Amino acid sequence: MSQEQPRRPKGQNPIKYGDVFVVSGDLAQKPVAPEDAAMMQSAEARVLGQTQPGGAASVMQSAATRNEQAGLVGHRDVTDVTGDRGVTVTETKVPGRRIITEAVGGQVVEQYVEATPVEAGRSSAIKENAITIGEALEATAQTVGQKAVDQSDASAIQAAEVRATGSNVITPGGLAAMAQSAAAYNADCKLDQDKVKLLAGATAKLPADKAATLQDAEGVACAEVRNNPDATATPGGVAASVAAAARLNENVK
Repeated sequence: MSQEQPRRPKGQNPIKYGDVFVVSGDLAQKPVAPEDAAMMQSAEARVLGQTQPGGAASVMQSAATRNEQAGLVGHRDVTDVTGDRGVTVTETKVPGRRIITEAVGGQVVEQYVEATPVEAGRSSAIKENAITIGEALEATAQTVGQKAVDQSDASAIQAAEVRATGSNVITPGGLAAMAQSAAAYNADCKLDQDKVKLLAGATAKLPADKAATLQDAEGVACAEVRNNPDATATPGGVAASVAAAARLNENVK
C-alpha cells in the first residue's frame, strides 16, 4: 500500500503575506514559504549582523513554520514572487540613528529605526528619534534606487519637499527641481540604462526638513497616485517610505 501524501486540512488556508504584512497585489495572496524566510534571515544576518527580534525574518519564519506544520507548504518551497524578485534589507545611516528597511518582492514589509552614537555636542531642531521627510526619501533611494524617475516619482518628491520646507516655492537646483528634470529627460529617453534613477542625498538637497507626519504621508501619496497612469503608488517608493516614517513617528510620540 503506497503512502499517501500529506493532505491539506479541510477548510484551512495558509498564512499569506497579506495576513502578516501591509502589502498588495500578487504578493498579498501568496503563502509565506520556508525558503522565503530563510532568504530574509540570510539578508538580515548579512546586512545587520544578526536576525532581528521582531523583524521581517522572524515574522516570516513563524508563518512559514505554521504553514509547513499544517501541510500547506513544503520545507523547500519558495514563493514565486520571492524567487523572481528576491528579498532585500537596506540600512540608511543618518546622524544618531539608522533606518532599516526590509522588502519582499520589491514591497516594503518592515521599516524601523535604531539609535546609533552621535558626535558630542551635536544638536537638532527636530524631535529626537523622529524620522524626517528627507530621511524617508533617503530610504527610498536605498530601497528602489534603481528605478528610473517618472512623473509620479517627481510629483511625490515635489509634494514631500513642499511639506518639508513649508513653502510652495520650488528651490532651483533642489531635490524637486532635479526630480522634475529627471522625469522629463526619462520620458524622452529610449534606453532604460540611460535613464536617470531615483536620487540619493535627499537630506543634503532639501533646504529644510521636518519630522514626517501622517498628513505629510497622505499628501505625498495623493501626488504620487494622481500622476501615475495606473493610479497606484510604487511599492517601496516615495509615498511608501514617507508613510512608513510617519507611522514610526506616531509610535515614538
